[in-house]
Amino acid sequence: MTTYFVTGATGFLGKRLVARLLRRPETSAVYALVRETSRERLAVLAEGTTKLHPVVGDLTEPRLGVDAAGLPRLDHVVHLAAVYDFTADEEANRRANVEGTRHLLAFAAAAEAGLVHHVSSIAVAGDHAGRFTEADFDLGQRFGSPYHATKFQAEKLVREQSLPYRVYRPSAVVGDSRTGEMDKIDGPYYFLPAISRLAALPRRLPLAAPDLGATNLVPVDYVVEAMEFLMHRDAPSGATYHLAAARPQSLNSVYNAFARVAGGPTVRAVLPARPSNVLRRAGTRLAHAAAAGIDRVPGGRATRAAVLEELGVPLEVLPHLSTEVVFDTARTTTALFGSGIQLPELRDYAAPLHRYWRAHLDPDRARRTHGLAGRTVLVTGSSSGIGRATALAVARKGAKVILVARRADELDDVRGEITAAGGVAAAYPCDLTDGDAVDALVKDVLSDHGAVDMLVNNAGRSIRRSVSLSTERFHDYERTMAVNYFGPVRLILGLLPSMSERRFGHVVNVTTMGLQTDTPRFSAYLASKAALEEFGLAAGRETLSDGVTFTSVRMPLVRTPMIAPTGYRGIPSSSPERAAGLVVKALEERPAILSLPEGRAAELATLVAPRLSRFAAHLAYSATRESAPEARGLPNRPAPAAVVAALTRVIWRSRA
Repeated sequence: MTTYFVTGATGFLGKRLVARLLRRPETSAVYALVRETSRERLAVLAEGTTKLHPVVGDLTEPRLGVDAAGLPRLDHVVHLAAVYDFTADEEANRRANVEGTRHLLAFAAAAEAGLVHHVSSIAVAGDHAGRFTEADFDLGQRFGSPYHATKFQAEKLVREQSLPYRVYRPSAVVGDSRTGEMDKIDGPYYFLPAISRLAALPRRLPLAAPDLGATNLVPVDYVVEAMEFLMHRDAPSGATYHLAAARPQSLNSVYNAFARVAGGPTVRAVLPARPSNVLRRAGTRLAHAAAAGIDRVPGGRATRAAVLEELGVPLEVLPHLSTEVVFDTARTTTALFGSGIQLPELRDYAAPLHRYWRAHLDPDRARRTHGLAGRTVLVTGSSSGIGRATALAVARKGAKVILVARRADELDDVRGEITAAGGVAAAYPCDLTDGDAVDALVKDVLSDHGAVDMLVNNAGRSIRRSVSLSTERFHDYERTMAVNYFGPVRLILGLLPSMSERRFGHVVNVTTMGLQTDTPRFSAYLASKAALEEFGLAAGRETLSDGVTFTSVRMPLVRTPMIAPTGYRGIPSSSPERAAGLVVKALEERPAILSLPEGRAAELATLVAPRLSRFAAHLAYSATRESAPEARGLPNRPAPAAVVAALTRVIWRSRA
């Protein structure tokens, strides 16, 4: 019977290798080093077997913090744990890759392990140019990153210790060649967003490019299958295996492999070596000169890093895109002969890699869905009026609707109407003027539904009262701001982190056409809506790269319960269903501002003739009655008399 001790068992390579070791008939036990915080991840691997045992410890502790005497004799010690990250700093690389290996070897010696298997990397070749065999190690090469240097130092420690050992040097590991499964964005994955965007170009568009150099990629399943086989094959101590492609893959061929499955144009012509080298060297010099120039500007380096971050490409990765090393895999190929384990060509498995990336790793995957089907849309004020009509409309479009309003009974009625029609809805009673209630709403909704794709801030309060009647009613302004501005902003701020994390979110703020007409008697209402609109416009410029956008819908007068106290008679108004159509358009098309032609005409009139527009608005104000309850006892002159009086006042005062 065979026993194993494995570090990095919950990692990308480790969990697959452990699964294969557990399936071997001769395996009696697999002991996996885990930190206390990783025990649950290991428990997933242990389902259905009694052979897998957690051993709590840490790479940073002497002898891993594990008492070797408490374990049975170990036939194989497999060292997979390491930092595989070009962006990690030198200390993090040294602590994990060098000191972690030192502690692992001390533990293996104390346990009198039978055979140490060290997973190194082709990074040990550093800047060596030309062929690098499996017998090569220290050829005087230099290293361009802490990762490369520490992997070399770790392998050196293994070679200098006394236990029997084997070394495995994988090249850049990508996802599974059959399922495409990958655990993180790395290597060529950084460039898949750009390749996917190029798919918008005509597929038959011929591209020409210089020779950009070469890389070396292998799928994870090949690495794990080859390791398992080679671990159990007779070989001398010190045997080293290159788990890499025998022929480097040109960066142009890598691009073409993914461009084909993404539906984009491919590189049809590659410039000959000499012009390519000239262009590459010139491009490199130009890039270095431009970078140096930018870095001399105050804040320049931070700006350059920020641009690359927006593109999704870490600055540390760029120097390592291509390599001039050719890795000899003769020993590995010979050892695998007859096993049936073969390295597939990238062009044959690029499709599953791309599919998995689009479904699970693409940072923009949440925003790729068009329309409202499958979206989760939260609508405030959805118990009646525009909110109710909007909820019904987006439900008919296939969205899951989160209904929010103060009145629970009416919310349940709307939810029932949606579910009866085959839609999906959930109701959450909430008073948006209660900050604690809004915070609890955000927590509950995210817990129950995972995410909110779109938010419609529709709930509002309208007050029609002239300023002269408001001089002792400051609370009107406070209440209006609480409902129309502070409540929606608190809700936006609560949902924004989850939207940014998913790189998608859209907020529709229902404002008013009154912002284009500056309608008298609505100073409280218009000020609150103007604040909300400006919040969205300003915030939207900050969150654009996070995939979070804002729309302000400038609504006309709509026949809803909110306007009933105002007593509009004879004034054209829109139906809630037409208003909901505007909200749906805003959700689907996502413009910054959505307004009607009559509103834009009013804006233009104000721009062209500001004094005349202001005068006309004043005449309209003078000709209409107050609707505030405290104004009902005041005398109201007939409209013609009020207009004449207003004209006389304006003309008289303009001459004074």
